[in-house]
Amino acid sequence: MNEYFISLLHDLDLELSERQWNQFHTYYDLLLEWNAQMNLTSITDQDEVFLKHFYDSLCLLKARPLSDQTLLDVGSGAGFPSVPLKIMFPALRVTIIDALQKRIRFLETLVDRLDIDVELIHGRAEEHPRKNHYDLVTARAVAALPVLSELCVPFVRPGGSFLAMKGPNYQDEIKLMKHGLDLMNAELKGVLEYEVGDYARSIIMVRKIAPSSGKYPRKFSKIKSKPL
Repeated sequence: MNEYFISLLHDLDLELSERQWNQFHTYYDLLLEWNAQMNLTSITDQDEVFLKHFYDSLCLLKARPLSDQTLLDVGSGAGFPSVPLKIMFPALRVTIIDALQKRIRFLETLVDRLDIDVELIHGRAEEHPRKNHYDLVTARAVAALPVLSELCVPFVRPGGSFLAMKGPNYQDEIKLMKHGLDLMNAELKGVLEYEVGDYARSIIMVRKIAPSSGKYPRKFSKIKSKPL
């Protein structure tokens, strides 16, 4: 996998330093260690983790170049996609918000072990105060798009992007999210389809046009029961 992973990163115009290579291996080791105590991932084989978690996270670059932007990762779980992105782009200013305290504890240990600077927030996205603030908001396999868009789009600054990382079956979800995007002053820019090994993946690309109303996102119970 070492040479294969490196070749995949070359396709993304990325080159690993020795420090970054060691960080990814430390990430994998810690993921397995904590996964024995809590459910962080069903994928534990090293080759599969490097491909389906680390490489797939970095495929966000297919949709948008990264540098020193502000990035909010909603419901990051074990740190995907934001921690692999932070490893490769140290200047990226990353905030992770997650509702489960034990996942935040894992992430605290992870960022300390990797020696990277990431803001970690235990809480629900709809309670986060920084509306219309981030250059980029992302989420990976968190919820259906109508729900996910209301949880994420309000935090994107005008001119910024919401990028949702999904599988191949997104068409019906996109139809249901368009009205909500209008209400939150955002528009669908397109869908980028790609493959990770034998798996079809997609990135739903949304652009923020103007600030969202302060009433979004609503409480999660309302978002779930009555999507926009």
